[in-house]
Amino acid sequence: MKIIPSNYKKNTDLPLKLKISFEAIFEYLEQISKDKNHILYSTSKELLKEYKHYPILREGFDDFSNLSTYNKEISRLLDILFPELLQTNEIKAASIPFEFTTFKLSKRFEKILDEAGSDYELKLKNFDESNIYIMTCTFILAFHYNINLDLKRPFYFDIPNKKNGSTRHYRALYNGDFFKVKPLENAPKITDDDVKLLINNFDNIDLWREKFPPNSYEFNGFGMINLVDITSDYLISNLKESLIRKDQDAKDKVEQSISNLFGSNDIKFEFSGFTTIDNKITYKYVSKRKSYIVQSNKNIVCEGYFCNGVMEKLFSKKEVLAISDVEKYGVATNQNEFYKTLHSQGIQSIILVPLELSENFCGVMELVSPNKFELNSINANKLQDVIPIFKIAAKRYLEDLDNRIESVIQEHYTSIHPTVKWKFTDAAEEYINQLETDDKISSKLNDIVFENVVPLYGQSDIKGSSLARNKSIQLDLEKQLNLALNIIDKAKNLFKLPIYDDLYFRIDEYRKEIKKGLHSGDEINIAYFLKKEIYPVFNHLKSLNAELKSLIDNYMSQIDSKLLVIYDERKKYEESVNTLNDTLTKFIDSKQIEAQEMFPHYFERYKTDGVDYNMYIGQSLVRNEKYNEIYLFNLRLWQLQMMCELENVAHKLKATLPHQLEIASLILVHTTPLAIRFRMDEKRFDVDGAYNIRYEIIKKRIDKALIKNTNERLTQPGKIAIVYNQDQEAEEYLKYIKHLQTMDCLLGEVEFLDIEDLQGTSGLKALRVSINYTKKSKEKITLDQLMDVINNDD
Repeated sequence: MKIIPSNYKKNTDLPLKLKISFEAIFEYLEQISKDKNHILYSTSKELLKEYKHYPILREGFDDFSNLSTYNKEISRLLDILFPELLQTNEIKAASIPFEFTTFKLSKRFEKILDEAGSDYELKLKNFDESNIYIMTCTFILAFHYNINLDLKRPFYFDIPNKKNGSTRHYRALYNGDFFKVKPLENAPKITDDDVKLLINNFDNIDLWREKFPPNSYEFNGFGMINLVDITSDYLISNLKESLIRKDQDAKDKVEQSISNLFGSNDIKFEFSGFTTIDNKITYKYVSKRKSYIVQSNKNIVCEGYFCNGVMEKLFSKKEVLAISDVEKYGVATNQNEFYKTLHSQGIQSIILVPLELSENFCGVMELVSPNKFELNSINANKLQDVIPIFKIAAKRYLEDLDNRIESVIQEHYTSIHPTVKWKFTDAAEEYINQLETDDKISSKLNDIVFENVVPLYGQSDIKGSSLARNKSIQLDLEKQLNLALNIIDKAKNLFKLPIYDDLYFRIDEYRKEIKKGLHSGDEINIAYFLKKEIYPVFNHLKSLNAELKSLIDNYMSQIDSKLLVIYDERKKYEESVNTLNDTLTKFIDSKQIEAQEMFPHYFERYKTDGVDYNMYIGQSLVRNEKYNEIYLFNLRLWQLQMMCELENVAHKLKATLPHQLEIASLILVHTTPLAIRFRMDEKRFDVDGAYNIRYEIIKKRIDKALIKNTNERLTQPGKIAIVYNQDQEAEEYLKYIKHLQTMDCLLGEVEFLDIEDLQGTSGLKALRVSINYTKKSKEKITLDQLMDVINNDD
């Protein structure tokens, strides 16, 4: 019999004196010996007679060295709990609680520990030794006083395998049928009032020691510990956490989690996207990392690339596809392009999981292995619990990706703005000449830089967009949980099963937490919980009761068939944001046409939760045009007037939206000329030089700025804020404001504000003025008007 001594150091006496006894086994043998028809009748008689010579095993002992002294006798006595047929299946052992000595292991348990290596120590993963005294007290309350304080929590073992380098994860289950707990003479009597006092003072160790003095109770017997392999569940949980993450390591962690799930370090993971263009399924490059199944960073039409079987199963039927032998697939398809791509990378088996993310976009999870048959249609089923979580994560990823793409390439890949296209043409011509005359290796494109340009920046952000988005998610989740709670409530009243009480409690806990507020990961966690634990129960309940079937059918009719969540409020919010954004961007684009006619300048806009845009004006941007500072003044006045009109557009649209969203507008003034450089890696312009970086920093932080010595945000609905740094800038804009007030575009007094210091910059000031929502000016700015405004010194 194998004996594993305790690895824990006991720093103090516990309230429980531990005495190992096998009284429960002897009582069981005596019971059998009275039944002549029992299969173990003769064995029990023989054992009882034989073990009369070992009274210490029945009476008990506190000297644990007797485990070794009576090793063979104890092992034979416990054989009755370790049937030979189950020795290689069950993972169990006899154990002593709170002392953690383990003995009499099943053969499978011994094999697991042998494979863990001689240096492995069998210790609980999540056991807090600092609370062992209080845990022992709750153990006494449970097993002697029958008072369950619900301090129980699952304990786990992580046991490595030195042979294959993997780690298995086990949950420990404790069987308390083989021991008794009794008070000794020095044990105070525990009253109901004592229990109430204790449950409100968990951390008061002195109180617990007062009610349960050291060595005041006796444990007599032994426990049985059973280990359940939860490796798959553990790895799926880790995979879910990795999918929620948004940091740079998230993809690698997902890959590692999937490799662990399949028990192989050779398995690699990627994600690819496919869309429909001209009614043809087309691979779409959506990541800086190339797909394993399509080695291209360009759009590739799938027809003719994949075989008909792959096309039908993956894109028509949306079913998981497994190819366990790539070489055999190559023979069957006459070595088509798909096979060649896999073969060139040494891929021998593959699993592809289609994820329908939108009406026109399908994502594909790619799992590949260099080993034949390692991935197949059987182990592909391990992914079933992961797919819904991955679908939500992929949908969020694509939304983030779309925003990044939109901010870089704009609506029609217009990073190369028509105003500055001549500069790129010149650079391209020079590059071609270099390729024809010089060494191709040393040839490179010249940097595209425009010196001495003046920036103009404006933004109109949706106020409270994050709160509105979270509120819509919160309302949808509340509605869904209430519907589920109603069904389970009906079930528990009809069938009186404890499991329905437990499910009701857990749904209600989620509902209460969501009602308090939304936290990161709540949406995914609840979706996973409903799919994993509630929907299987719904399927069962539908077959039991017609009323329940009606409730469940109603529930299912209200959730999104693809995401399996209620999407009502979120859909309304997204429609509101999209409508507002589209309206604002279309208006700005239309106004830009007239602004370009006044004088060519560089313009770029970004659509996020609202709209922000950059403009640059200067001589270096134009060819065959003569720049004058009057055009800068004109563009500034045009911008302010356009912002007034934009605010009116948003204000009138507000009442028509499902979510009545508001915008707050801001203009950043910067008079000192700077340089902008086209960044080839991001295909966009950025300010050039360390000194000019300050301007970019201000742009990114100014919308969150506060008025100095207050908690009031600078940007407010109904007002335009004009941020400046120099007094002459304020004087210039005061003229523009006065002019627009005479046109009834702006109202009221002008606020002169100091801005709270921002990280990396200080000393900023602002003008703030109210907008007139009752009139929309359609007048264009004439040169005479502009000169009158500039020369007006009143």
